[in-house]
Amino acid sequence: MGKSTILESLVRFCDAVETLYTRDYLRRPTPSELQPLLQKAESRRFPGMIGSIDCMHWQWKNCPTAWQWDYGNRKGQKSIILEAVAGFDTWVWHAFFGVVGSQNDLNVLDQSPVFNDVLRDEGPTITYQINNIVYQNGYYLADGIYLRGAARLFDEEVLKSIMMTCIILHNMIVEDEYDYDADEVYEPDPMNTTLTRIYEKPMSPNGELVQHDPLVRDGSLMHRMIECYTEMQLSYIHEHRQVDLRSICGR
Repeated sequence: MGKSTILESLVRFCDAVETLYTRDYLRRPTPSELQPLLQKAESRRFPGMIGSIDCMHWQWKNCPTAWQWDYGNRKGQKSIILEAVAGFDTWVWHAFFGVVGSQNDLNVLDQSPVFNDVLRDEGPTITYQINNIVYQNGYYLADGIYLRGAARLFDEEVLKSIMMTCIILHNMIVEDEYDYDADEVYEPDPMNTTLTRIYEKPMSPNGELVQHDPLVRDGSLMHRMIECYTEMQLSYIHEHRQVDLRSICGR
């Protein structure tokens, strides 16, 4: 089989996988799906943790010459950044791909839609208690996600399609192989009897979580969005929560 035929087959395969399975295998968890994630995290002494978030660089071996300055990362390689969120079972439920490699993790986070529901003030209200202090916002842990190998194609949109397809196929494998009924090796903290709670948002008539259009950062929503963004940026809340989490983890 010729190289061009292989490439065309790959592109068509990825397009078909995305079209057929993105809705089921690459989406945010509903409140009913989020509750087990929170319970699992709480059993591991991380109450309120939604998942692990991190960025990784996918080396772009055939980056066009005109773009190499923008896509050059601190290691001197040309790369495209993937931001992903995964649960305890390694199911990836958020993927944001395409930021140039010269950006850092905070720059990627500022461009990412991962907090759009929070900025709309429409995210699930998560309530939990640590050291007798009540918190009402979930959080992510920063963790490592790695991808081996280098991208050898020229078209950035094709690379994005390949990345999304790989994540969808990964989630299919997780669904097929992960044993959700296996006995846990982690024991809940007997001193913490306050379970994390979720206050669900309205559901559509078909029983699914209401879906919104992409966030528009202007108009009547701007004032409330700025308030929510400012609240997310309050460092003293994050620092206090880190201290509380370290105390219950024994570190």
